Amino acid sequence: MFASHCELELDLGLISIHLKPDFPASSSATSSASSSSLGFRGGVNTAGYDFSVYTDGSFSGTGVTPPSSQYAHFANQGANVFRIPWQLMTPTVGGTIDSTFFAEYDATVQAALASGDDVYVILDLHNYARWNGAVVGQGGPTNDEFASLWSQLATKYASNDRIIFGLMNEPHDLSSLSDWADSVQAAVTAIRQVGATSQYMLLPGSSYSSAGTLPTEAGPYLLDVTDPSGGSDKLLFDVHKYLDSDGSGTSTECVTDNVDVLTTLVAWLKTNSRQAFLSETGGGSTASCESYLKSELAYVKSNSDYIVGFTAWAAGAFDTTYALTITPNSDGSDQAIWTDAILPNLP
Repeated sequence: MFASHCELELDLGLISIHLKPDFPASSSATSSASSSSLGFRGGVNTAGYDFSVYTDGSFSGTGVTPPSSQYAHFANQGANVFRIPWQLMTPTVGGTIDSTFFAEYDATVQAALASGDDVYVILDLHNYARWNGAVVGQGGPTNDEFASLWSQLATKYASNDRIIFGLMNEPHDLSSLSDWADSVQAAVTAIRQVGATSQYMLLPGSSYSSAGTLPTEAGPYLLDVTDPSGGSDKLLFDVHKYLDSDGSGTSTECVTDNVDVLTTLVAWLKTNSRQAFLSETGGGSTASCESYLKSELAYVKSNSDYIVGFTAWAAGAFDTTYALTITPNSDGSDQAIWTDAILPNLP
């Protein structure tokens, strides 16, 4: 989630100057996106493993395992995708995945998958493109180290086509967008090289994965990322968009439904025959957010040829006092933001 709206979050970092250099022209321009076998997806972020990481990629302490019971709770109401942020998968940069942590994380993934035959799970690397203040491929972890992590993880899930690889949460303040696209390409190639050839991937842009800046910042570079398995239909752009006054997702009051921003995004996707996934959005259980979020998600659903799904922020280990909580109450009832805005827009 966005800088100020996270509690704490994951492993990889460098605070550098954000530039908007000239970007290459798109290599494709047709009027409609290719149809996706993914179908329309709607669901929930189940946070917890990401609770100890900051937006500079530094971290303190450990995360919290999200309650597995939530998956059936939401899936029984129609949710068909869950995004599970994670942290501390490798204790050292470029090292081997910690088997104890992976066993715990995988148990959560399996609980989500078991909640429905058509449920997908997004594995979300919640690192802000950083490790302890240094940017991946730009003075921090090398592209080979980044690729190694995804190679190891993809090997474990290569046979499961209901896994979606969320390559990086909210990159920000990137000094070189072309270098970031190279880092994304390294991860994509590594995943395919270990035999994970059927899974979708979420390609993150800049400015905290902003849906508003994708068409003019990182998007033109990410258009050139290629899939070794062929085509581009399984390379989805990963976008976030909140509805409060500063777009940070920290306020319980909303001021916009973001339809203007999403209309611009859809036009860009349509021009380039590509698709995106809104992996973070949300609001408080207030009249303003219930109205605006319902409108936003209705727009997403009606434009699912281009924005193929959403995961609302957030349930999981958040308690029911968190500003943007969609965690069920202790009696099993749901938050108003879920009932009034999200539930009507599930597939």
